[in-house]
Amino acid sequence: QKVESKFGKGVYVVANDSSFSMKFNARVQSLLLFEAPVGSQDLMGDMTSNWLIRRSRLKFSGFAYSPKVKYKIELGLSNRDHGGENIHTNNTSNLILDAFVRWNFYNNMEVWIGQTKLPGNRERVISSQKLQFVDRSLVNSRYNIDRDMGVQFRNKFNIGSIATRQAFAISQGEGRNRTNKKDPNPANGFEYTARLEVLPFGDFTGKGDYFSSDLKREETPKVSFGITYDINKNAARTGGNLGSYIEDANGVNDTALATLNTVLADVMFKYKGFSILSEYANKTMDGERIVDEATGDIINNYYTGTGITFQAGYLLPNNLEPAFRYTTITPELASGRDHQEMYTLGLSRYIVGHSLKIQTDFSLLTETDQNSGDESSEFLFRFQVEMAF
Repeated sequence: QKVESKFGKGVYVVANDSSFSMKFNARVQSLLLFEAPVGSQDLMGDMTSNWLIRRSRLKFSGFAYSPKVKYKIELGLSNRDHGGENIHTNNTSNLILDAFVRWNFYNNMEVWIGQTKLPGNRERVISSQKLQFVDRSLVNSRYNIDRDMGVQFRNKFNIGSIATRQAFAISQGEGRNRTNKKDPNPANGFEYTARLEVLPFGDFTGKGDYFSSDLKREETPKVSFGITYDINKNAARTGGNLGSYIEDANGVNDTALATLNTVLADVMFKYKGFSILSEYANKTMDGERIVDEATGDIINNYYTGTGITFQAGYLLPNNLEPAFRYTTITPELASGRDHQEMYTLGLSRYIVGHSLKIQTDFSLLTETDQNSGDESSEFLFRFQVEMAF
């Protein structure tokens, strides 16, 4: 039996006969949050605060039987990870984040089976441990396609010095580990996701296109372009894989379900400590919004619209990184939701990369009613400590 361990890299165990391996990791994020309305005459009196464990995770990964057969299990222990108890998850905590097997069956081709992140926007696929700011942007929270159950096919190949990656997924389309189906059961649709990435200057150092900040200090410019198209037929939730379930007063409303179409595009650039990440998202629905005649509420009020985010940072020689992010969200007018605009200044101190770091950011968030033009703004201050073993 072989055992290795190093801070930030987990505990790695290999069986004596090399029939399996397991790497165990644990991490926790402690978050302090302050919010206050702009223009308040009593700033301290109007300020709200919260201190919480934003994320607490356990992760197990390795190979089984053959190095070509790998697995990953990730559990979320904080209440923010569970997503809330409801009938669709059997009224229990939904703590399983990832649980899947991946088989490298030919050359660089793999098949993944189980529950994990869909091949969506880069900001979502980047681990929450490895972010440049305290948390992801509003574009991700509004329009990402998140985790789901299903099968994925992955491949990569080079064209000269140009690296390319492809992914295709077929999933249930209703988010993490839904245990019950709708009754009566409509013509349930699946979700189909396709993604292409092109890296014109070759691979990033140490898979740096999937962690924020240029911690590897790329010696030559590296860039990755990605685009995803997703179709979620008869989407059961307002965000497709996330959000509240679309139901009438009786708990069902099959005729209200619509198909969601999502386009996601992103670009990441890194060079000598400087990094840029920009993303575009557009989500639309096929069909009309249906109004409950008794209440006047929109039953199938899917979160549709457009979002753009841009962020940049520079890693100083002492591993202190100032960063800036701008985000704009424009929901479809028919949804009745507000336009949002957010400016964020961040500062991170990487003690042991993304495994031990201190992060803080300060934001100005402005929301505008798209019908009346009424506007409100608030300041947000966040401070977070990340520890990952």
